[in-house]
Amino acid sequence: MDGTLGHASDASLKERICIAAADPKLEVMLAEADISPILLTLAHISGEDHFLEEARPYIEGGWSFMVHIPEEMSNRIRTHLAKLLREIASGEREIAPPPSGERLHRLMNLGAGTEIPASYVPMMVEEMQFDDRDPRTVAWREPQSTVANQFKVIIVGAGLSGLGLAIKLKEAGYDFTIYDRADAVGGTWYVNRYPGCGVDTPNHFFSYSFEPNHDWPEHFSKRDELWTYQESLADNYGLRPNIELETEVLAANFDESSRLWIIQIRRKDGSEETVIANAFVTAVGQLNTPNIPDFEGLDSYKGDILHTANWDDTIPLAGRDVAMIGTGASGMQTGPSIAPEVGNLTIFQRSPHWAIPNANYHKRVAEGMKWTLKSIPFYAKWNRFLLFWAGSDGLHDSLHIDPNWGTPDISLNAQNQQFRDDLIAHMRREMNGDETLLSKTTPPYPPYGKRMLRDNHWYRMLVRENVSLVTELIRRVTPTGIETEDGKEHFCDVIVLATGFQTARMLGPLGEAIRNGNGETLRQSWNGDDPRAHLGVMTLRFPNLFMMYGPGTNLAHGGSIIFHMECQIRYIMQAFREMVEGGYQRMEVRTAPHDAYNAKLDAKHYSMVWTHQGVTNWYKNKAGRVFANSPWRLVDYWAFTRELNPDEYDFS
Repeated sequence: MDGTLGHASDASLKERICIAAADPKLEVMLAEADISPILLTLAHISGEDHFLEEARPYIEGGWSFMVHIPEEMSNRIRTHLAKLLREIASGEREIAPPPSGERLHRLMNLGAGTEIPASYVPMMVEEMQFDDRDPRTVAWREPQSTVANQFKVIIVGAGLSGLGLAIKLKEAGYDFTIYDRADAVGGTWYVNRYPGCGVDTPNHFFSYSFEPNHDWPEHFSKRDELWTYQESLADNYGLRPNIELETEVLAANFDESSRLWIIQIRRKDGSEETVIANAFVTAVGQLNTPNIPDFEGLDSYKGDILHTANWDDTIPLAGRDVAMIGTGASGMQTGPSIAPEVGNLTIFQRSPHWAIPNANYHKRVAEGMKWTLKSIPFYAKWNRFLLFWAGSDGLHDSLHIDPNWGTPDISLNAQNQQFRDDLIAHMRREMNGDETLLSKTTPPYPPYGKRMLRDNHWYRMLVRENVSLVTELIRRVTPTGIETEDGKEHFCDVIVLATGFQTARMLGPLGEAIRNGNGETLRQSWNGDDPRAHLGVMTLRFPNLFMMYGPGTNLAHGGSIIFHMECQIRYIMQAFREMVEGGYQRMEVRTAPHDAYNAKLDAKHYSMVWTHQGVTNWYKNKAGRVFANSPWRLVDYWAFTRELNPDEYDFS
């Protein structure tokens, strides 16, 4: 089995253990750390599994709230780890050798409380970086290239994906520049600042594997912390000299004669410049252009209007009557965050969404947990593994359609139906058994048919006295409020548009700005709303153009998009290596592999929940094709992108 581990040097491990063992707060800190990573760390360092075996009946999954180990047993485990660390520090015991792939698989199964496919072992060895080196770094086949700095890369977007790629470009010695139209790095986590804005993936997984943050204040941290993390990436890796903010890309044209991208930019002062690049990378995400609904009379409204993607903190909400249009991700975070301060909150729902509870969603990270993540070798890595499994591929099977299932309109299979029943039971509890509200908020489609949201106390908010839910369709906006199809006008001081983004226009304005050597725009090549790319990275007829978070790479079943970004970064870096070491100026994906991959992607989607006939979602284009999502397990996409196959591309 592929997956034999290495460790950091014995000296560095021993030094870390000595420092932790000497800390008088050791037992106090361990008492506040989650028990499952402690169990796995203990087994890893000691080479013994008996505590894991003893705890096995009490572990139901990877989330910390799915572990029900008795307190007496937990205390014994923590005490034993502290004792082991002190014995190693004093020289009485040795650190166990790195576990084999087979033993690692066993530890994974015991720690997660389930049987994990063996194919995950090499991926998780890579993901957890037990030897403290990033195995996804693309090394030169020859000694460090002396011409890398003559290969110019331009990136559009200084968010997570752009910064991540830039870090690896700098490590490899490339010449690169990032342009971003905002006045700070951070992408979506800088621009979006509506109340309650935060991540729905646990932060200890929603961060680069090569740059973990052990100081997240919450398990699901808010926008400010996420933006600060990206600021730290730019600072810690010295990227600032390569970033030009408040700079917009107006046009990008591939010149076939020079085999270069000719790119026109405009800076804040209005000055324009033409720059050239060997490779052009889009890192602007899929959610970048706010969707403003075309309601009759919206321009006539006399009150304040806010869009969640363009929030204005200077507009007061306290004590005012607020109407919020939209119950998707941003609405579900905004509503409960402003409900306690506004006078009245009227929510206009076009269609209900499923929202899953998570006991850690509002939970702060204990100081002992932070200390243990920083101080105890392997603890943070095992914690990352548990979050990886719990938050991603563990439910992938439940999203496939069983053609023989008896209630295909509301669920897909037995597991999906049970999930639906559990969600409805949660909703009923949160809304105090209000069956009228339950009927309004229960989606008529299977769970995960649309983006699965996190319950930000949404349902308990709906039973507040100052909150009302309107399900009648909006007829028009009046100067003083919103009129619904039943003729009722809902007066309000502020309208909040929680209406999402123009997702069908992948890459936003760049779709019209990018042209190939034939003068064809990217939007034209995609027939408007039907974007396709090989592995989500390269599209037909656009040489030397690479995409981060491109078509078919949005994660809708769970997991961290940053993991996908790391896969794409490695793949793109391999492409650059092929070009530089081969002396090539032009790289273009071939039609056969491109079309074969997209046919395989479409076929996979046809068997999954997002193509369900009763569902409309932002994942589909007008023709009903799912263009945004990845239908693959994370382990599948990792395998697809692990090694670039040069035979799939034309080089010249």
